[in-house]
Amino acid sequence: MGTYLNPGKQSYQMAVNSAIFVDKSEMIQYLNTVINTQQRYVSVSRPRRFGKTMAADMICAYYDREAESRELFSSRKLASCTPVQTAGKEICWDEYLGKFDVIRLVMTDFMEDSDSVQEMLQYLTEEITEELMEANPNIKFGNRIKLRTIMNKIYGKTNRQFVIVIDEWDAIFRAWKDDEKGQTKYLDFLRDWLKDKPYIALAYMTGILPIKKYGEHSALNMFTEYSMTAPRQLAPYTGFT
Repeated sequence: MGTYLNPGKQSYQMAVNSAIFVDKSEMIQYLNTVINTQQRYVSVSRPRRFGKTMAADMICAYYDREAESRELFSSRKLASCTPVQTAGKEICWDEYLGKFDVIRLVMTDFMEDSDSVQEMLQYLTEEITEELMEANPNIKFGNRIKLRTIMNKIYGKTNRQFVIVIDEWDAIFRAWKDDEKGQTKYLDFLRDWLKDKPYIALAYMTGILPIKKYGEHSALNMFTEYSMTAPRQLAPYTGFT
């Protein structure tokens, strides 16, 4: 279990153990239908206190190949879901349980010790690449320490895809709202890291502000947005019904 790579099930387990817990695990049944499709980019925008972080912890616990979460989820609502038929395939509740490497990021964690977007991105890249390289000591990565290059090599050697979970993805726009160049650099970073990459099985982002606020820059146009006004299939889990 790492800090960012395969963070495990502990955070979600603590939510389950709490006196007040709302089981939203059926949400995963929908996410399983977009795994490895063009719709695998999911962005959930909600105000604070809508359970965005708890949902992110749940997603990590489910997909993390090192978490051993079958017992945790077998007693959740997810396990009672009827298998879904999609693209000629039947997807049961545990179809992708523990099948991926998970990278879990909270963007505010990298901003606390950074004075600029560039410094924050460098810090983020160093932290994640260090964990990836330590977890794959038998792979030769060379001297090009770029996140997408390292992940592509890992995928090529192991055939293991990644699930990326980003909480507070929009914090950069709230904290450095006047730094347009930095914002563009950040969006380009996310696009180059995530878009059309075969090593990405699912990318899930949460934030307060909607992506469309930055529509003039189309770097993240691959994401489907699940907002307050257009909650789509996620309405029962992250919004109002």
